[in-house]
Amino acid sequence: MTQATPLKNPAHGALIQDWQPENEAFWQARGKRIASRNLWISVFCLLLSFCVWMLFSTIAVNLNKVGFNFSTEQLFLLTALPSVSGALLRVPYSFVIPIFGGRRWTAFSTGILIIPCVWLGFAVQDSQTSFATFMVISLLCGFGGANFASSMGNISFFFPKAHQGGALGINGGLGNLGVSVMQFVAPLAISCAIFSFFDTGTHTTVTGESMWLENAAWIWVPFLAIGTLAAWFGMNDLAAARSSLREQLPVLKRPHLWVMALLYLATFGSFIGFSAGFAMLAKTQFPSVVIMHYAFFGPFIGALARSAGGIVSDRLGGTRVTLVNYVLMALFAALLFLTLPGEGQEGSFVAFFAVFMGLFLTAGLGSGSTYQMIAVIFRKLTLERIKAEGGDDALAQREAGTETSAALGFISAIGALGGFFIPQTFGLSLAMTGSPAGAMKIFLVFYLCCIAVTWLVYGRKARA
Repeated sequence: MTQATPLKNPAHGALIQDWQPENEAFWQARGKRIASRNLWISVFCLLLSFCVWMLFSTIAVNLNKVGFNFSTEQLFLLTALPSVSGALLRVPYSFVIPIFGGRRWTAFSTGILIIPCVWLGFAVQDSQTSFATFMVISLLCGFGGANFASSMGNISFFFPKAHQGGALGINGGLGNLGVSVMQFVAPLAISCAIFSFFDTGTHTTVTGESMWLENAAWIWVPFLAIGTLAAWFGMNDLAAARSSLREQLPVLKRPHLWVMALLYLATFGSFIGFSAGFAMLAKTQFPSVVIMHYAFFGPFIGALARSAGGIVSDRLGGTRVTLVNYVLMALFAALLFLTLPGEGQEGSFVAFFAVFMGLFLTAGLGSGSTYQMIAVIFRKLTLERIKAEGGDDALAQREAGTETSAALGFISAIGALGGFFIPQTFGLSLAMTGSPAGAMKIFLVFYLCCIAVTWLVYGRKARA
């Protein structure tokens, strides 16, 4: 066991100078407590970020009910745009924690989400609000999705490698739960006049029911304020996690970065893409079903499965869990064709819903297992490289933490693109053929390719 070195700053104040998570004595004495506090504040802020990120999955379904006249393709676009900005912003967000510090950045990135929430609340009350305005607000909501990259990178610095899969699974999984929380809370919030003193327009829908659609956005503002204050006063910055952008960029040259980005796109990309597009898709296939009564179940299952995926992968190995998971994803994608209406069959919403829950489950589980693979692979490769170059253990641990954090963030940016491509592919398939079957064929082929890649790159080595 490595002997603890004297602490320069023994866990007092916002900035911790000396952090030794791999040292068992340090970890048990104070590290575990500090890491847990930062983890749970991070979970709360990330959950709110996902609530904001996926707001339009609820808003878009209801816009035409309150007097707007947008086409199905336009509504699918509004659900997809946050994933575009979220994915693009995850690239710079991947590198900010070592530059600015986890506490400062978490507080800032949570606080700025109040802007699109407030703006959206006023925009939905005026039926003259242009589609372009909603596009801008939709892109601003994407800042919530970008927070995932910085949040996961930050938490990776706090935990020893033996606990990283579980910690990242909890942070990511419960953070992902924000999608389900939003899709459960928002329909309830829009049914009553919570913020009536801010109302500026009528609240009678075209079908004669009362709806306060602005509440879907405004309900998160007080919680975002609380999360911002909690991050600023309750989290820590780690001096050991500090590094320049120049020190982090070499991770882009690692071949495993791009392989794991592909695998993560299939898992998390599916989770966030289905979360964004499921309600709109179900509405087009089964218009008689009030889908917002059920839409939150999928993201809820997927988020919990992500936490389980990280923990199970710590025990059984991320490669093994990921490989089995892709087989199940391909199976559920194939079964979905049997549930759709068309070609002489009415389709079954119950079967459609059940199969999609299977897809959400496996997408969440795979998100946790692939993220565990990323942490293990990059830490191992970096430690081996630094030691081969003659570096000491302290340098190797520092470089491993920096490179792992950058890899986690950058790969998460690629994965977030699924939130754009999946709703857009559904929309294109519906526009061209009237059915989402064409889109599902693409997804099925992609999952089959991921089975092959996982086995060829990682599975065979694990068995050797």
